[in-house]
Amino acid sequence: MDMKLLAVVAVLTLVIYAPPSQAKPISLVERCYCRSTVNSLPRGYIRELRFIHTPSCPFQVIAKLKTNKEVCVNPEVRWLQQYLKNAIHKMKKSKKGN
Repeated sequence: MDMKLLAVVAVLTLVIYAPPSQAKPISLVERCYCRSTVNSLPRGYIRELRFIHTPSCPFQVIAKLKTNKEVCVNPEVRWLQQYLKNAIHKMKKSKKGN
């Protein structure tokens, strides 16, 4: 059998039987979730807050609204800063109690 043909058959066999990769392309992995943020969002519209911190993106805050829509909130908004301070204070207080 010709060596070139044998090499082609071996490569095709590897390609066909190799397990598919589950990894995402780098362009999708490094993309930040929040590309733009909202500065004015009434707290009464928010159902839950989610915080995302990745090495390649700044601190991101995603608010899920009561309408199930998700928006990115500017982390510098005053009410959000106060919310974070209160949450940290509450966590420290609960650790001292244990």
